[in-house]
This record gives sequence, structure tokens and C-alpha cells, in this order.
Amino acid sequence: MRVSQDKTVKTTYSVHAAKTNLSKLLEQAEAGDEVVIVRGQTPVVRLTLVNHVPPRRQFGAMRGRAKVTPAFFEPLPSDELDRWE
Repeated sequence: MRVSQDKTVKTTYSVHAAKTNLSKLLEQAEAGDEVVIVRGQTPVVRLTLVNHVPPRRQFGAMRGRAKVTPAFFEPLPSDELDRWE
């Protein structure tokens, strides 16, 4: 275990140890620590926390992409109006 420059704890585990302790490794990643899984002496995978931020809606993002024809403003046929009542 060592502390990297950005103050996160970096730990390495063999593939076998990672399989055995997966829940523990996930908890470490959720805590902000960096977990590296190695095969022999070669680093293979880095587990880090995924910070998913949903995209924000932007007013006017669809401007110019949709067209409204004059038919949009015409009254609906009576059979269509009946279905809405």
C-alpha cells in the first residue's frame, strides 16, 4: 500500500486475492482509494470510483431540429377528438 501524489491510497492485489476479496475492494474504491489488480508483476486493472453525473438539460437544445407544419394547428378530426374525451 502506498499513498499517491493526490493523497489517495493505492493498493495492489493479485488476481486470486481480488477474486477472494472483491467486496472489500469495491468498498475501498467507493472510499476513494485506488485499487490495482496485478497478474504476476504486471498491473492489469485499476478500480476507481465512477463519478457518474447525469447530463443537465439545456433550454433550447432542440431548436431548429423539429419542424411544425401548419397541419399541427388544424383541428383534430371528430373521431380523434372522441378518443381524447
